Order: sequence, then C-alpha cells, then structure tokens
Amino acid sequence: MSITTAEKKAQQRQLIRNQLLSLSAADREAEDRTLFSVFLSLPQVEQANTLFLFWGTGTEPDTARLFEPLLGRGKRIALPRMLPGRQMEVRQYCPDRPPVKHPLGILEPDADCPLIDAKDVDLVLVPALCYDRRGFRLGMGGGYYDRWLESFSGITVGLCRQELLHNALPTEPHDRPVDIVITPGAVLNIK
Repeated sequence: MSITTAEKKAQQRQLIRNQLLSLSAADREAEDRTLFSVFLSLPQVEQANTLFLFWGTGTEPDTARLFEPLLGRGKRIALPRMLPGRQMEVRQYCPDRPPVKHPLGILEPDADCPLIDAKDVDLVLVPALCYDRRGFRLGMGGGYYDRWLESFSGITVGLCRQELLHNALPTEPHDRPVDIVITPGAVLNIK
C-alpha cells in the first residue's frame, strides 16, 4: 500500500521538527543573525515598501528582530492574522500595540491594527519548517499561506537553516515555490 503525498509530508514534518529540536538555541540564534543579515541586504527588500513578515515562534527564526531595522528604513510591516476557516488576513504591525496570542500559539496583530490589501504587499517572508532547492517548502500543515499566496503576485522569500535545505520535498498541485530561498551559506534565486 503506497502512502499519499500528504502522508509523506506529515512524516517529513515530524522528522524536521525533531531535527530542529536537536539544534541548540545558540546555534539557532547564530543562524538567525546570518539569515537576517542576508535578508536585509536583498535588493528586493530594499525596493519593497510593504513587507509581509511573520512572528517567529518556537524553533522558527526570531523574525521580530527584523521589525526595527525595517521600520528604521521607512518600510511598512504587515503580519498575518488568522481567521476562521483556515483563512488569513494581513494587518499592519503597530509597535505601540502589543500582539495577541492566537489559539494556535502564534502572535498576531490585534483587530484594531489597519488591514492591508494583498495588492499593497510587495514582498512576503513565507514561514516554513524547511525548503528545497526548487523553492518548495514544508509548512506547518494548516494551509493558511497556501491559500493566501494563490492570488499573490509579488516577491516571496523563504529563510532556511542550512542543515534543513533539501534537494526535493514532496509536493502537491497547490504547492507554490518561493522566488528566493536564503540559507546561511547561499541565496537561491528560484525565479
């Protein structure tokens, strides 16, 4: 009996989560610094006015460390807010308003932060457990970003820890590769 692609992804997610937990906090922080330095130096970041980021949690890169440098450059930061039905909206980051914790454990802007239309977003930093060399990602499995990205036509970027870059991950028809994958050792321009 063969397993489905969705089952392969679920198995891969568990392996990657275990691998992430085996990395020390110091190693993750050192990689974060390198990933963020490369991200901030991208010409696509410099050209973007509105960047849709995410609040890293757990073993994800601590992306909140990007907020201040980007705001200092005059950039507008957008963050996801989860909605019922596994949908997502984009709200402006308001430094003067503390984030709220979603039941899934992720931080998000409160409902009073301004709503941002997808057409006004220039660049999305797409969260993932890992990426492959083709730009495909293994997400958390909820499909929030897959649905949101279906109609997005701007630049997409992924951050990937060096040891988690794969040659090829299992993919399904709805999967969409990012344009750029950043590792501590390379910038992969996919498109």
